[in-house]
Amino acid sequence: MRDRPPSWLPGIHAGRRPFLRARGRIAAALRAWFAAHEFVEVETAALQVSPGNETHLHAFATELISPGEARRPLYLRTSPEFACKKLLAAGERRIFDFARVFRNRERGALHHPEFTMLEWYRANESYETLMEDCAALMAEAARAAGAKQFTFRDKTIDPYAAPERVTVAEAFERHAGIDLLATVAGGLGDRGKLAAAAGAAGVAIAADDTWGDIFSRILAERVDPHLGVGRATLLYEYPLPLAALARPKSGSDKVAERFELYACGVELGNAFGELTDVAEQRARFEIAMAEKQRIYGERYPVDEDFLAALAVMPQASGIALGFDRLVMLAAGAQRIDQVIWTPVAEG
Repeated sequence: MRDRPPSWLPGIHAGRRPFLRARGRIAAALRAWFAAHEFVEVETAALQVSPGNETHLHAFATELISPGEARRPLYLRTSPEFACKKLLAAGERRIFDFARVFRNRERGALHHPEFTMLEWYRANESYETLMEDCAALMAEAARAAGAKQFTFRDKTIDPYAAPERVTVAEAFERHAGIDLLATVAGGLGDRGKLAAAAGAAGVAIAADDTWGDIFSRILAERVDPHLGVGRATLLYEYPLPLAALARPKSGSDKVAERFELYACGVELGNAFGELTDVAEQRARFEIAMAEKQRIYGERYPVDEDFLAALAVMPQASGIALGFDRLVMLAAGAQRIDQVIWTPVAEG
């Protein structure tokens, strides 16, 4: 049974159309901004050997059948990241991609199984530059939509104001009273220390929660509600156990060059100073896939071609921004399917 009437019904479509028209204006404005800053728009393939190797992201699996009937598994990408980095290895220097991506087991006001991820990369430029990009692009989106402010649920920001910059450690201390970095050493998280700190802060945890699980509980319950209020927040220097594809901060065994962008309590973007150490990246993938196997009983292959490209990729920074979410905030929509032209029907 459908939860909502079909989006193609004329009356339903008429209510969504102002958001969809705003989407087009915002996309055009962002493309113009990238062109003015000497970026090249790329279009990377949706079919990939690996959809990505993150523990809690779930892909759509498919199969490639050759004319000779040989078969091999492929996946719809959860991000264009691997493909974009291969282009950096090929010699591109500033690129962006309005990529259609696919994530299974995700549906809600802020999640949709097929959506648009805006990713952009800067070779030989710092990830702090991406922070400046985020501020500029939010303002461009607001101007294109004719918005003086962004509002979602009970939170509002000024999209033209300079974002607040706060480290993850500062945010945990400020909002949860927890010394996060005291639970990190040698790039690893101490589960016992963080569990004790969470308990003292009144955050309930489960006996089988890992360090990462506890971190996520504290972030969701105590920190997230305070982010992106009044103005956007850039939450940076993520602890190394959650570095993903980011390189460690120079001289630190505790934090990585990773930040997330929040507006109106909504996570909009996830950025890295990109890791180019192949052995370290392979080890992180293996840890993430072992955890995925433990929790979900499945794992995704490692893209060996990606790791080969990583070995020759220049130093770079890159970011993935949820374009549909940005449109939601700029246009005043309350659900992500309001800003998608043909949302996937709910069964």
